[in-house]
Amino acid sequence: MADSSSSSLPGPLPDGIVPPEVVDRTEKRWVMAMAVMLVVMMAVIIVTGITGALHPSSNVEIVDPQSIHLRGEFVESNLGTAVETDGSVTVRIVAETYAFVPHCVTVPAGAPVKFRLTSADVVHGFLLPHTNVNTMVVPGFVAEVHTSFAAPQEYLMPCHEFCGLGHHAMWAHVSVVPQERFANLSPAERTTCARH
Repeated sequence: MADSSSSSLPGPLPDGIVPPEVVDRTEKRWVMAMAVMLVVMMAVIIVTGITGALHPSSNVEIVDPQSIHLRGEFVESNLGTAVETDGSVTVRIVAETYAFVPHCVTVPAGAPVKFRLTSADVVHGFLLPHTNVNTMVVPGFVAEVHTSFAAPQEYLMPCHEFCGLGHHAMWAHVSVVPQERFANLSPAERTTCARH
């Protein structure tokens, strides 16, 4: 007798209390909505993975991180700032444990600049504050960033991906100088931080 009286309500529910059948119906709708969203998200991940749309944020050039210093584009003699035939500038940098090589590069103001980077060991970050230059540097891949600098300025370039115990000391410099001054610099002077 006590069971039947406790399950039936003596009158209307007080304000703010929702009947159990409404709660059950609402919970079932939310579970179905969540299941549909989960299926859609999994389908997007699977389709993009199969079609090759998932890749590092670079132009998907592959290099061998164990031999970058021995042959190819990132040998030591090619690192630093190079002027291309069209007047643009290409900067090649290798990130390795707690250092960018070269430690400083000089580029001209007002010219198109292309940064090409790779890593010799672990994932590093490449960031020039207050510019559009911000990328991950992943071993085995070449990261490429295009930019230009409107005016001469000095930039500190931190590694912004944790790469080990010495991560906090991994900094380099980008020195932007007027085009006239840049034209008078030798290739060796473009990869040092000496005052020009």
